[in-house]
Amino acid sequence: MRGLRFAFGPFVLDPGAGTLLRGHDPVAVGYRGIKLLEALIGRPGDILGKGDLMDAAWPGMAVEEGNLTVQISQLRKLLGPAADGGEWIVTVPRIGYRFLGSVEKRGDAKRKPLPLPDKPSIAVLPFANIGDDPGQETFADGLTEDLITDLSRTAGLFVIARNSAFSYRGKPMDVRAIAEDLGVRYLLTGSARRAAGRVRINAQLVDADSGDHLWAERFDRSLDDIFAVQDEVTARIVEALLGHLRAPLPRNRPNNIEAYDLCVRARKLMDDTPQSAREAHLMLTRAISLDPDYAEAYRWLAMNHWMGWVHSGGPTKPDRSVALELARKAVALDPNDAGCRWVLAYLLAYERSFAEADAEFARAIALDPNEADTFAALSDIMVLAGRIEEGVEHIAKAFRLNPYPASWYYLTLGQAHYAARDYHAAVETLRRDETYSTSSRRFLAASLAQLGRLDEARAEAELFLVGNPHFTTRHWAETEPFRDAATLEHFVDGYRKAGLPD
Repeated sequence: MRGLRFAFGPFVLDPGAGTLLRGHDPVAVGYRGIKLLEALIGRPGDILGKGDLMDAAWPGMAVEEGNLTVQISQLRKLLGPAADGGEWIVTVPRIGYRFLGSVEKRGDAKRKPLPLPDKPSIAVLPFANIGDDPGQETFADGLTEDLITDLSRTAGLFVIARNSAFSYRGKPMDVRAIAEDLGVRYLLTGSARRAAGRVRINAQLVDADSGDHLWAERFDRSLDDIFAVQDEVTARIVEALLGHLRAPLPRNRPNNIEAYDLCVRARKLMDDTPQSAREAHLMLTRAISLDPDYAEAYRWLAMNHWMGWVHSGGPTKPDRSVALELARKAVALDPNDAGCRWVLAYLLAYERSFAEADAEFARAIALDPNEADTFAALSDIMVLAGRIEEGVEHIAKAFRLNPYPASWYYLTLGQAHYAARDYHAAVETLRRDETYSTSSRRFLAASLAQLGRLDEARAEAELFLVGNPHFTTRHWAETEPFRDAATLEHFVDGYRKAGLPD
């Protein structure tokens, strides 16, 4: 549960942030210790077997039992005696350990409310699939995502990104609470049903402040008209919020509904495992064979060629060339799509075509000032260019537009923290559940090393190398789009201190 904390004696454990406080002072406990303590105090008074504890601290890894003994011993030293003079953690011979003491769950640590933007702000919540076929949920998701994209391209609106909107799927519909959580005033809700070549869509625009419905309508059309319906819904919402129509530039729409479904399914797999990347590759290739002029499919296939090999050390030069060719094709098919533009800009930066990359990023923002991914990707490129303050500003804007983003946002944020020499913030960010265990571990290891926590740094470096066995600092430095020698040297210094191979 996001933000759940545990208080016992003078201590407060925040597993999400990876911190243990004694009063207001941090306790220097490592990641393994945090995980063990979380497991123990999550079940106070219960006996936890050694196997369960080792799974909590070393998930999926084969380690000697002595490692657990060492970690428990260190925890006892750090915690000191309980108020009654006894131990917080007691040994149950030949079985495991038990946590003694009263534990208070402090619930979700509420974030500071996000201020409302200075323009009409809206989130589109996932449309419900009300058809008889559960498989049509993909269609409802695609409808939601397309409406978000269409509204996002209207300069007079502030629009929450789809990752954050979909974090409310299946949750109770408390309009006021959701709007407050996302920092918006308006919510669009609705449902969709697709069957026998027809589609029925219900949509409602709600003012979360007053609870009033500003607009509601039902559309019952042929499936062939689905994209015209999307345009109509978008126009009605823009008119309701801005008082007059400001039609965005036309988009490249798919000509084949099966290709559309495949693309919707594939884009959910882009920030996942290597196996998922291979599945997405097959879906997108099929989508393009069905609809050779579908720009969005080319865009995601370009990122698939890029990301599918990042898990194993980064894309090879041929993969990078294919990715760039696909991104150029996407922009040629739909020059008004900001998503296609930022993907091309990002890949151009890695080819060190910096002037062209900067121009494409600028064009992407002009086309869609609400596209959070653009700002997150631009942050990465600006940090490596040595423009660190700009990079920090861009990732902050990305998080405002997308408060509950994909894991790679946290990697980018942690990288920006490291570049700004805010190592404590980097460690806190990179140990979040959303990004821990990804390739972000290299930045975590470097941050720990710069703090002088060398044992933890080297442990994280070893874990990173398990998933990236061919990684070398030299190859990484040669392939990343650095434009500033001092920034490059700062990263290399952290890698070397952490024990990553040259």
